[in-house]
Amino acid sequence: MSSTAAYDQIADWYEKEFLSGPGAGTAAGNPRNLGRLLGDLLGAGSGTCLEIGCGTGVHAAQVRDLGWTPVGVDLSSGMLCHARDRLPIAQADASRLPIRDSSVPAAIAVMVHTDMPSYPAALHEVARVLRPGGVFVHIGVHPCFCGGFVDRGDLNAVVVRPGYLDGNWTKRSWTNQGVRDKVGATHLPLSSLLHAFLNAGLTLEQFAEHGAPTPVVMAVKARKAT
Repeated sequence: MSSTAAYDQIADWYEKEFLSGPGAGTAAGNPRNLGRLLGDLLGAGSGTCLEIGCGTGVHAAQVRDLGWTPVGVDLSSGMLCHARDRLPIAQADASRLPIRDSSVPAAIAVMVHTDMPSYPAALHEVARVLRPGGVFVHIGVHPCFCGGFVDRGDLNAVVVRPGYLDGNWTKRSWTNQGVRDKVGATHLPLSSLLHAFLNAGLTLEQFAEHGAPTPVVMAVKARKAT
């Protein structure tokens, strides 16, 4: 279920069509359709902000505007080819970050947790590399209203079918215009996702949802204990 080769194969499509094509700014699940979430939860700051799974680096400008210095890591060399002009990058596995313990003041993961076979392991790495008191912002597809078990063909009547509790990897999708049908996605039920933060030693501080009338995105702000 490694996402590396899969994202290498779709990197150009992702950059040129999924992110920038007609309607991309408003399409459900598009990582540019996040409203004020990142700015509100991360907030202004200084120093390094590590982006886990930075992909093509589309969030670097906003992170920089908040005063942070963005640095990105991603498994996919194809995606990083598009990111290299946007922020400093390194090719790395989120569950084995090439970063010293307690060395960064902030980290983010934006619309990537379903691409990782073991997001809980990535959260443990986030907790390891954050300084005491450091902030982590997770923004991802909503575990309750997105996944292979959901049909979002009619946003006024989203259908949640059996499968929510299974936590499976799947390529099943209600649309062929997104990412899941091309590279697949993992799923963590809400309780499993939140417990993964706690098990990593992160303190939950704030939550937010985005998208209407049924949220497509859920965000979490957490912090490493001082």
